Amino acid sequence: MSGIKIVTIGGGSSYTPELVEGFIKRYDELPVRELWLVDIPEGEKKLQIVGALAKRMVEKAGVPIQVHLTLDRRKALAGADFVTTQMRVGLLDARIKDERIPLKYGVIGQETNGPGGLFKGLRTIPVIMDICRDMEELCPDAWLINFTNPAGMVTEAVLRHANRSKVIGLCNVPIGMKMGVATILGVEQSRVHIDFAGLNHMVFGLGVYVDGDNVTSQVIDKLTGEQSGITMQNILDLGWEKDFIKALGILPCPYHRYYYQTSTMLAHEQEEASKNGTRAEVVKRVEAELFALYEDPDLNIKPPQLEKRGGAYYSEAACNLIHSFYNDRRDIQPVNVRNNGAIASIPDDSAVEVNCVITKQGPIPLAVGDLPVPVRGLVQQIKSFERVAAEAAVTGDYHKALLAMAINPLVPSDVVAKQILDEMLEAHKEYLPQFFKPVT
Repeated sequence: MSGIKIVTIGGGSSYTPELVEGFIKRYDELPVRELWLVDIPEGEKKLQIVGALAKRMVEKAGVPIQVHLTLDRRKALAGADFVTTQMRVGLLDARIKDERIPLKYGVIGQETNGPGGLFKGLRTIPVIMDICRDMEELCPDAWLINFTNPAGMVTEAVLRHANRSKVIGLCNVPIGMKMGVATILGVEQSRVHIDFAGLNHMVFGLGVYVDGDNVTSQVIDKLTGEQSGITMQNILDLGWEKDFIKALGILPCPYHRYYYQTSTMLAHEQEEASKNGTRAEVVKRVEAELFALYEDPDLNIKPPQLEKRGGAYYSEAACNLIHSFYNDRRDIQPVNVRNNGAIASIPDDSAVEVNCVITKQGPIPLAVGDLPVPVRGLVQQIKSFERVAAEAAVTGDYHKALLAMAINPLVPSDVVAKQILDEMLEAHKEYLPQFFKPVT
């Protein structure tokens, strides 16, 4: 049977309409035959709403994509060509805990950084491992494209602890940075190239080019002031201190604010949490509005309000990647893959976020050599955190989880690490069975 079978796990996500839009736009070059949207019983209502919208979008576009909705993951996976994951174990209520509990201890509470990122990983990685086992049996040749955060840690876990080499972590941060640079410079984004290297949510632009000309220093000069112009919906844009960013000399990503502007970001989070709620609580309200829109039987396009959700350019990243695989386009895209020597400062067998040539056989990382000395240590520290955290997630080893918490640079001490770990383990007990094995 000709055409492609794509399975999206977490299909009831508010992001799904953007993914569907991306497949519709590319249908002539990327003939998706079947799109299976998979979710869990707790997400069934959202799955039905999003699925109905997806079917209306496909019908309006007049393309022969069959949209299937199911709670049976194994049924969906059989014979898949690509599997995308965009799930949230514990739903938004778990994210609220990830963000609120650390704030009690004077520590940043954020979805993918610090204690929140650790616990999202601890909940998510065992489920991803189950998916990998199902894929080995039901679609061994399929590529797993993971958009679930923390994407770097998840990719690290799969590469080290699952029998699956065909895995790629994907993030919308690099494409958002590229769009931001294009806006700052007033040029089409197709003219912009950035040499990306680092880790997920810890990626740097080592060089910025327009039409092949190096414009890094010009971009750096424009990042100062109250706003940098390169940001995301979910991260406060404080701009950058002029002399610091000039000294750094490379392009940081929005998430670096948590590491270079920690006290200001923490104060902002504490204030927002007391006034408007955590980011997760804001997202919950945004999602309620989105799903109310999605339910409209006359809606048959992706609503523009989706951009408030923080997932802008998701379809650009996900659909471009699958498009390049399928058509062997050999273009350059930043993705999370096994390092294989691309970044000399990181072990070869670790996951990194780096520009790759995307081929039918898989991504080929482009070598950048060593990371600049000023950022090398921070990136290596986060990589140590990811590795230890991934091992803790797979084994359920309490001491490994404590070590990961204490290694993270956003956690101030071993004592605070243990306090936060113990409270969060109890808060998320339902989704962390590996840490609560019955004593035999």
